[in-house]
Amino acid sequence: MALLILGLVIFLGIHSIRIFANDWRTAQIARMGPNKWKMLFSVTALIGIVVIIWGYGIARAQPVWLWTPPRWAPHLAGLLTALAFILFPASHVRNGRIKAVVGHPMVLGVGLWALAHLLANGTLSAVVLFGAFLLWSVIDFAVSLRREPAAGLASANGKLMGDIIPSVVGLVLWALFAFVLHGWLIGVRPFS
Repeated sequence: MALLILGLVIFLGIHSIRIFANDWRTAQIARMGPNKWKMLFSVTALIGIVVIIWGYGIARAQPVWLWTPPRWAPHLAGLLTALAFILFPASHVRNGRIKAVVGHPMVLGVGLWALAHLLANGTLSAVVLFGAFLLWSVIDFAVSLRREPAAGLASANGKLMGDIIPSVVGLVLWALFAFVLHGWLIGVRPFS
């Protein structure tokens, strides 16, 4: 469990700098330049995600069960993760209505992904992993809305294609991940 927590501290820590120390972040980018900052950020995030995966794999080998998820939980998790997979590409489409209305679709997508996995898993390691991501996404979403009050309150002025493309891409990636890659990479087949 210690490795999982260390990985979460590294990964969510680097992703929390803008939340808790935005002025320091801005000063560091000005001091070292945006490319060096992005490289340092990316390397740190990659180390964090590798340690999370490693730590979660070790913790899953000896699960501590807190509850047994209900039979309907994987189906609700599938729906929530499908929405999350749509929100991820929608965050990169400038003229989409989804981004205009939600404001921060990537952060909301992470929150839905984490909530889905909390519902479908009842182990202590799952609560630590997905609970940390859910807490981070709630805090980041709230701070982002406070920093940019207009975000998420805009009318749906975007173009329909700005919503169709990320929806199709997101659902195709979700299906590929849910039915093929999740079992291969994580060892759990959500719908079998």
